[in-house]
Amino acid sequence: MIRGCVTGIGFGTWAWGNQLLWGYNADIDDSSLETTFQQAVAAGLCLVDTADSYGTGLLNGRSEELLGAFLSAMQPQDRAKLTVATKLAPFPWRLGRRGLVKAFLASQRRLQGCMDRVQLHWSTARYAPWQERPLLDGLADLVEQGAVREIGVSNVGPRRLTLLHRHLKDRGIPLTSIQVQFSLLAPEPRQPGGLLEISRDLGIDVLAYSPLALGVLARGPGWTPQGLTPLRGGVFRRLLPASESLRQTMVSIAEARGVTQVQVALNWCRSHGACPIPGLRRPNQVIDAHQALMWSLSADERTRLDQSSAEVTVRMPENPFQSA
Repeated sequence: MIRGCVTGIGFGTWAWGNQLLWGYNADIDDSSLETTFQQAVAAGLCLVDTADSYGTGLLNGRSEELLGAFLSAMQPQDRAKLTVATKLAPFPWRLGRRGLVKAFLASQRRLQGCMDRVQLHWSTARYAPWQERPLLDGLADLVEQGAVREIGVSNVGPRRLTLLHRHLKDRGIPLTSIQVQFSLLAPEPRQPGGLLEISRDLGIDVLAYSPLALGVLARGPGWTPQGLTPLRGGVFRRLLPASESLRQTMVSIAEARGVTQVQVALNWCRSHGACPIPGLRRPNQVIDAHQALMWSLSADERTRLDQSSAEVTVRMPENPFQSA
């Protein structure tokens, strides 16, 4: 088995440096983020995900910088247990087979050499399909050169995934993972013939980002938005009323088991064969992720959640770059 996160739980760092959506403040947050990271690793969370575009405005790259500093302070034996994955953005000016080399080297510097997997951040199939394959070939070249161990893709649909997997297989390069939005409020990947089924058939790990739907699925019925950034608050105001019944089902299952709503959301992803990578910003958030590893949903519980999820008429916004 490829070292990774198969049906385990990892964590994401999108919020590290993001002021627009998450209200990042270096003076307040950095110490807490370091403690959160240390506790997440100690709790056995198996993969940490970042990206070269994480961090808003002048803070672009901040997530990788913080992560690199935290990783460099680890003991080698502890570092070896963790898969470190970053994503490189296929911006319009990054063209050709060597179009991501400069970005890769910059990420490598920010991460202080601690990188196991590099991923193409999104598909260009919807607007520049000719750009995608040369960039992916460039990442495959890095694997052949020994610069990085594994490659993955993100925001790629089942048809595109099949094509890219076939292309890399012809080169003898494994496609390790696909990262996609997947939660009870974004359940599309589990449809018959969908991304989960295709990935399973091809032997590709699925990393589920936003498994808590920006935190909506962590809120109990009746909760009203407070203390959120304007952008995130808008998402909450749209999704909370529509997901009231779903969240009540989650609470019912959580109370019967003596666990939390967050653990139910994470284990629903795991029950469908995906590795959830919730964003972690505070040490107390590690507790739920760790405890969710200690149990699994029953078939009946999963069915109840599947049905309740299917009844929700308002879903998380789709990633605009997600390909078919």
